[in-house]
Amino acid sequence: MSPIANDYLKPEQLNNAEKLYPLHAYVCENCFLVQLEQFESPEHIFGDGDYAYFSSYSDSWLQHAKAYTDLMVEKFGLNQTHQVIEVASNDGYLLQYFKERGIPVLGVEPAANVAKIAEEKGIPSIVKFFGVQTAQEMIAAGQQANLLLGNNVLAHVPDLNDFVAGMKIALNSNGILTMEFPHLLQLMQGNQFDTIYHEHFSYFSFLTVEKIFAAHGLTLFDVEEIPTHGGSLRIYGKHDNAVTPPISERVTQLKAKEIQLGLDKLETYITFGEKVKETKRKLLTLLIEAKSQGKSVVGYGAPAKGNTLLNYCGICTDFIDYTVDRNPHKQGMFLPGTHIPIFHPAKIRETKPDYVLILPWNLQQEIVEQMAFIAAWGGKFLIPIPEARVYDNFNVIDLNTSISEAA
Repeated sequence: MSPIANDYLKPEQLNNAEKLYPLHAYVCENCFLVQLEQFESPEHIFGDGDYAYFSSYSDSWLQHAKAYTDLMVEKFGLNQTHQVIEVASNDGYLLQYFKERGIPVLGVEPAANVAKIAEEKGIPSIVKFFGVQTAQEMIAAGQQANLLLGNNVLAHVPDLNDFVAGMKIALNSNGILTMEFPHLLQLMQGNQFDTIYHEHFSYFSFLTVEKIFAAHGLTLFDVEEIPTHGGSLRIYGKHDNAVTPPISERVTQLKAKEIQLGLDKLETYITFGEKVKETKRKLLTLLIEAKSQGKSVVGYGAPAKGNTLLNYCGICTDFIDYTVDRNPHKQGMFLPGTHIPIFHPAKIRETKPDYVLILPWNLQQEIVEQMAFIAAWGGKFLIPIPEARVYDNFNVIDLNTSISEAA
């Protein structure tokens, strides 16, 4: 049972009852799509005017967005005559780089408070959920994409068919679409169970996502395995009747790889749960040992994935004094379920904790570099995924090292 991962609490809400929902992933025995049941509407999760995720607070993610822009311009010869449209454009973290090159851009973003930041950067934004209706309205307004993209949105869509059908409509006849999303293979191999939360309705292998797009007349002609979010896929699509670009060998190779590793077999998915339980036990063992020795532990980051981890493991303020986040929209709030307070990162210098638990572990290198000063008082990092371990002075101490041995 878990709260909605991005339902951060204000101080006056701490004594109110919170809604908890089953967090249970199901796999289709026919197409192997992994999904959650839908308990809350997308309007509640994204569109209530208080959505707390802003992409621009991660330096490494901005670097990724800039590199993507450079790659697309070079690969497809984009210029001022083309239209770039991003679905789930957030705060303009990516479209700003196309805009700098003079390429016309348009964002589609359902969270009004986030879209407002993009518009302040000069990025026009449609404040709506994307699907067939929104795509038809865009066409009527003369807005069709030469490059249609969506980073980390496909998993957030409860009605996949409506969403992909909308992409078919919004894509120019010779246009290219790209989508990035966490790769189910990497999620399972890396034991990244904390990326499962109610905001993520679906989890994709390439085998499955190819079927979804094919059902709507879109061909995936290329795919890249990229390191973001613990291991993601970037897929490239075109209309079925488009002659170019040709199908890349990477498509065939990745499908063969997924089949070899059992993503077309139900038993592969069933065994995943046991790994998750072991990770929980290891993390709790480290934290219990640290607290029994009188050590102080705080968190870094307030990501949605961290809320899955903390609620599943039952980690509250009895283990973690507080967490910090660079996003000012989260500072002064409390994590859902666990009620751990969120402060500005400067709090770590003030309190000099013994251990810092990195909740957005996919950004651990960036965070370790930002927080390297904790070594001055002997502070160390705890990394929870793929399994709990101590990270000291840029080196991982043996995975099975206890807190006392690390000290």
